[in-house]
Amino acid sequence: MKLEFLNRSENESFARVAVSAFITPLDPTVEELTEIKTAVSEAVSNAVIHAYKEDEKGLIQLECKVDSERRVIIIVSDHGVGIEDVSKAREPLYTSKPNEERSGMGFTVMESFMDKLEVVSGTDEGTRVTMLKKLDKAYGI
Repeated sequence: MKLEFLNRSENESFARVAVSAFITPLDPTVEELTEIKTAVSEAVSNAVIHAYKEDEKGLIQLECKVDSERRVIIIVSDHGVGIEDVSKAREPLYTSKPNEERSGMGFTVMESFMDKLEVVSGTDEGTRVTMLKKLDKAYGI
């Protein structure tokens, strides 16, 4: 599945629903589905808040696929301002907007709910967040 949508806050819920609808036929546990939806929300929210500096005409891309081992791979990307220091941005409680009500926990939440998180970004090159979650861990499969 590949989607592209405008950099608007209301599209965060759209992304959650789209990913949920895509993986529901795989019969994930409620916990798996909740964790994936939360991670997608965080990734899209980060793009909405940071990528385009309040320009709601920027685009966010969402890709979701499942491999033969029931691993869900989700990619959220933008062509925005990028992240100057990815390592710093991934630190818990770090926020580039301290004057706003931001917790600085987005990447930490993504990392805790997914099995793998990769963030690739460059200044003025945009950001690509790749998340992986193996389904059926609750069943020991």
